[in-house]
Amino acid sequence: MPESMFVLGIDTCGPAGSVALARLTGELVEILGQTELEGRNYSATLLGAIRDLLALNGVELRALAGIVVVYGPGSFTGVRVGLGTVKGLAEGAQLPVKAVSRLEVLAAKAGAPWAALDAHRHEVFLRVSGAGSEPREMLAGAAELAGVNPAPERVALCDEAAQTLLKAAWPAAELVWSEPPTAADALRLCATRLAAGEHDDVAVLDGHYLRRSDAEIFGEAAAATPQPA
Repeated sequence: MPESMFVLGIDTCGPAGSVALARLTGELVEILGQTELEGRNYSATLLGAIRDLLALNGVELRALAGIVVVYGPGSFTGVRVGLGTVKGLAEGAQLPVKAVSRLEVLAAKAGAPWAALDAHRHEVFLRVSGAGSEPREMLAGAAELAGVNPAPERVALCDEAAQTLLKAAWPAAELVWSEPPTAADALRLCATRLAAGEHDDVAVLDGHYLRRSDAEIFGEAAAATPQPA
């Protein structure tokens, strides 16, 4: 019988987040537990939730086979808190890390090749999957969606704002509704990848934002504004 290993999953990208623990035996991914997190309190609750989940299952941090982290797109603050925590844990305990896009997790959960998430400002984060080409992800508004040709047949989504935009742009597309992706979903998708040696370099790993932060955008605008003599 294959030896079992434990993998931690962390997702702090959405309006709500989660931490999950899985036991991996061969190709079988068994979710041992998941803790839900409030989106506005990640910095205060994330480490405690990880500690409590591991303790509840009698697993020490150094006994983990690695960590799967959802690294965006989503909330800038949430992505940064999650990645910062994962980097600290991974470096301290010498754990491998596998990062995965929230859009990829949503697409896999819903069983659809394309996926979309609300990006606010009348835009969506979009995962595009074409025959014979690698999936790509982008920020898209109404104009970008209207320019997609051919339009997709099936798109996964989990929020009403994205649904409204996609219905207007692609009335013939099948919109596949799903519950929001969680850390457990990320583990189901990526725990076996991590065990197979698919790791990311923690030293250079950054958030998968797809959009620059307001501070960057408005900072550039302020710098470009002529100052009075």
